[in-house]
Amino acid sequence: FDDSTAKWISSTYYMQRLPKWVEDFNGEKKVDALMAKEEDLLYSANLYDQSIPNDSAYQRENPLDPKGTFPHLYSTRAGKNYSAFRLLPSGNSFTLDFAKHLIIKEKLGKSGQTDMFCISLSSTDYLSHRFGTQARETEDCYLRLDKELNTFFLMLDHTIGRGAWTGFLTADHGAMQTPAFLRDIHVPTGVLSGIEMYRELNEKLMAKYKVKGLLNAYFEYQFYFDKAKLDSARISLNEAEELALDFLKSKPEVLFAFSYRNFDKLIAPAFLKERLQNGYNAARSGDIQMILKSNYTETQWKGTDHGTIYPYDLHIPLLWYGWGIKPGNTHREVYMTDIAPTIAAMLHIQMPSGSVGKVLTEVLK
Repeated sequence: FDDSTAKWISSTYYMQRLPKWVEDFNGEKKVDALMAKEEDLLYSANLYDQSIPNDSAYQRENPLDPKGTFPHLYSTRAGKNYSAFRLLPSGNSFTLDFAKHLIIKEKLGKSGQTDMFCISLSSTDYLSHRFGTQARETEDCYLRLDKELNTFFLMLDHTIGRGAWTGFLTADHGAMQTPAFLRDIHVPTGVLSGIEMYRELNEKLMAKYKVKGLLNAYFEYQFYFDKAKLDSARISLNEAEELALDFLKSKPEVLFAFSYRNFDKLIAPAFLKERLQNGYNAARSGDIQMILKSNYTETQWKGTDHGTIYPYDLHIPLLWYGWGIKPGNTHREVYMTDIAPTIAAMLHIQMPSGSVGKVLTEVLK
């Protein structure tokens, strides 16, 4: 989805020109019509029992909608920059509408071969970041999505055939409760700035070694040393890392910090070490990793974010439906990486070369 034009786009890697049906779909300017409508609650307010009413105190400020409460209206952005459309539940409606057109126009499921079609319904993500997980807007978005998925599945039954398609539904992450909300209900929480810590740590390193900029990057709780500067100044990386770790461990928000070069010496639960190791890429990862305490974040007091080791970030749904699926449920810990090998098993084909998951045998008939 292109924010500047409100159109679906692709790249010349796949084709030199979009199919005519896509150009026709884009030409209908459906987003303008959707943004022109006021967004209000789908149901009566007294039916919303999973969220907080009038929680504007926990929302990130938005100059496009300064009052921050229902009804929301973003029509002033139509024809200019459509990024605000991502904050509307109708972003999901628009995506599923396009998906229906694609299934019909590209004749998915009609060739005699298996077609795989993945859809990202991302308004839930954009909206929740701004409003928070406890927001009425978030609950309303999921209630609307539930109805729209029902309509979409009925369309698949009609177009592909009932029992002739398989669907799975999952997510890429969860999110923590809004820090300001946690603070108000007396749950220990806090917000810090990783960039400020990076600057402060660089100053401490310069004070000791008289060399500026020994750290040259910070990203996602990771600190990167400038190896060339360390070498030219004949500074021991081990010694510099120890200084950095002592500094980070002194911060009340930090649970622990470690050097990836000395990862084998890290004392931590086995499951956590496995996750940290799985997330390490020698060509990209930082030298020092810090782990914040539960319900602490480097985002803002308002809205929410993700990217930690805790269940509120890691626990996601995995639902299966349709052909080849055995009815039931499990509380066993499974992973999104189990999806690909499970589908491969259903289709009697080799799992992908990068697959690290296991077949979910209890899912299969």
